[in-house]
Amino acid sequence: MDLKNFNRALWVYHMNTGSCNGCDIEILAVLTPRYDVERFGIKLVGSPRHADVLLVTGPVARSMEDSVRRVYSQVPDPKVVMAVGNCGIEGDVFHEAYSLVGPIDQIIPVDVYVPGCPPRPEAITYGVVTAWVKLENLAKQAEEEEEEEEEVA
Repeated sequence: MDLKNFNRALWVYHMNTGSCNGCDIEILAVLTPRYDVERFGIKLVGSPRHADVLLVTGPVARSMEDSVRRVYSQVPDPKVVMAVGNCGIEGDVFHEAYSLVGPIDQIIPVDVYVPGCPPRPEAITYGVVTAWVKLENLAKQAEEEEEEEEEVA
């Protein structure tokens, strides 16, 4: 990964779509003094309108499907979606439950997958850094497209 890409803070909005909270506990562990990702500028925010990354845990319950779409649309572009945990990626033990719509990527596009049940804090941190690099690349592409449009005009 190119460390030159880290030119700003990364704000993450966390959404639980029906998980057992195992992944959520590990996400909170990433924020504790042992891992302390806030020192790198990674911060959880309370509104999707302020977020760069949408971090989703759990399989999507039927009652959450509309909420997932609405929250996804509220995150400003460019945005990155992370699926954390086996349940969000492929349903895991809940894959046949009648109350589920399915994994996250059947509802919204997912950019980064962090497998595990629950995934270790180190894996979550690596996933966030991967999302950060992807976000910086998307921002760079958008900048280049704007410059090309200005040159044509």
